Order: sequence, then structure tokens, then C-alpha cells
Amino acid sequence: MGCGGAAPTVSMAERQRPFVDGPPGSAEVCKALARVAASTWGLDRPELLRMGMNATFACGPVVLRISRPTAPPMAAIELATALAGHGVRVARPVRDHAVTEGDLAATAWERLVPIDATADWTEVGRMVAVVHGLSRDDVPAAYPTPPCESFPWWRLDDLLDELRPVIDEQAFIGLARVVARHRDWSTDVDRVVCHGDVHPGNVIMTAGGPALLDWDLLCMGPRGWDHAMLLRLPRWGWPASWYDDFARGYGCSLAADPVAVAVAELRLVAATLMRLRAGRADPAAMPEAQRRLSFWRGDRDPPTFTAQ
Repeated sequence: MGCGGAAPTVSMAERQRPFVDGPPGSAEVCKALARVAASTWGLDRPELLRMGMNATFACGPVVLRISRPTAPPMAAIELATALAGHGVRVARPVRDHAVTEGDLAATAWERLVPIDATADWTEVGRMVAVVHGLSRDDVPAAYPTPPCESFPWWRLDDLLDELRPVIDEQAFIGLARVVARHRDWSTDVDRVVCHGDVHPGNVIMTAGGPALLDWDLLCMGPRGWDHAMLLRLPRWGWPASWYDDFARGYGCSLAADPVAVAVAELRLVAATLMRLRAGRADPAAMPEAQRRLSFWRGDRDPPTFTAQ
């Protein structure tokens, strides 16, 4: 399959931060706001599901997301509504406003119920193609769409310099070689609206079909930005055939596209360096960082990365 046709005309947004680019804070602070939001909206008592870039809580059939957005929290609700209107399956907002405390915001969403089935990657590919066909005017004006390479975890030279003392020489050479090889990947690329973080952890299979989650990294980038993680599925222990299905739904494969391949390799570098940085602060994260470094050392049959 070949990708034909020009990219939709888009105006480049000013360099800005993604909708969420940092964790929300301590679990206790998030729990306090979740309790306030649940009380305000008459929801069940919140139960913490996970802490990450967002804190998520279950309130019966509702999920609360607690985050520190860089834009008005209502923009997330507006974005979900706009995407659904274009046929992209997403979690629906169940309240039309946010509950805030300082720069922390709580929003309420339907709790999607997963089924015991592999995600329909052909349908995921179709939905991503719809997203890539949007213009910037289809995105709520308040929702950030920064250039994809402006994300803080994409400053790979800075990360290499910062983490050099804790990377062995052989692994460092392997990482630095990839960064150098693809240094100019973003020069003169056509840009489209991108989900920003398409991978199996952000897809949930429901009885109504697959839903795409976590739109916090919406951005302007080449089409390959949303293909890149899927091009390296086996490195994470997932079947390569999922990308074949995705490409079928998308309408073409970018497996041989130079930009997509560059981003795919650089994403592995970024994933390694960010896990290593996490390992410096939390010893529990270091074993996975070392697993990933073995790949860059060129070890024979290196272990797959694990998504944790």
C-alpha cells in the first residue's frame, strides 16, 4: 500500500506545551480533589485506579481524571465531543464542566468496559486516518497542538548529556548513533493533526469497537508520528501483525517511510532515556531501564521492553 495525496492544509500553531506534560502531584492531593468532584457531581466514592500523567479514579460507571492541564480543562471535553462528531470512538464526557483547585482539574468521563478480545487494529487505523484528515480548525481553539518534536522528552541530546554518567559506554554509543543518524528527520515534513501517542496501552476494545484513549499529546506532526510506535511492536513484545492490520485500516503502510522509521527508532531512544531518568529517582524503575539499555549495547537476543 502506498500513501497518496497531499497532507491537509494546516496552519502551524505557535510552539506551545501539550495539554498535559507533567504529573498531577501527590496521590493525597489528587484524592482530595476527586472526593470534592464526586461530591459535587453526586458520584460514587472515588477509588484510585492509577497514578501517572493523570490520576484516574473510578466512581462506579464514571472515571474521574485529575490533571494539571496547560490549557482550560473544558478544552478536553470540547475535543472529545468534536472527535466523536467525526466518527472517532473516544470516552465520552459525562459532565459538561470541570471541578478545579488551583491549577489542578477534575473531569468526568464514561467508564469504558473492555471485552476479552484483541483490539480491532484495522478500525484503529481507520480512526487515526480520520484524525489525520482534520484541519487545525476542527480542533477546539483552546486545545494545544504543539509541534510534535517540541515535547520535553524529545530533547534527546539534552537527555543524553544529563544521563551520560549512568549509561555504560557501549550503550551510550548505540543511543547516540541513532540520535545523530536521524537528527534532521523533521526538516520540511508535511504536518497533520496527530493523536500523538498511539500504542496498545491507549487502545481499549469494547463491545462497540476499539476506543482511542489519552489525547493529552495531540500535536502537529508527520503522519508517521502516529505509526511509529506500532512499527516497533515486537520490541515491546507485541505482534507485528497488529501494524499490518492498522495500516490496512489507515489506507497505507509507512513501514518503509524514512520519517516514520526515524521517529520509530527515536521513540525507542526516548523510552529508554526516560525510564533511565525515572530509575535515578525511583530504584524500582531501574531494572526496566537496564533491560532497555541491553538493546542499545547490541547484546545478543536482548529482552523486550516492558510497558511499565
